[in-house]
Amino acid sequence: MLVLTRRSLESIVIGQDIQLTVLEIHGGQVRIGIKAPKTTPIVREEAKSKHPKNRSHSPVAGAIHSPRPLKRSRE
Repeated sequence: MLVLTRRSLESIVIGQDIQLTVLEIHGGQVRIGIKAPKTTPIVREEAKSKHPKNRSHSPVAGAIHSPRPLKRSRE
């Protein structure tokens, strides 16, 4: 596992087309923005492990999932 330290508004790039940006750090929570192709599944770990259908259908291990639709920026 690669462990990185980032501050607010700093980013991490994964591959050619995925960018993670730390948007805000407040107490014990971190808000993260994700720029990725619409075809890339994003699944929160805890949501994936709670729902059996998420475990069997998620093509990306350890991805991030939100039970509600994610907001996509219009950039």
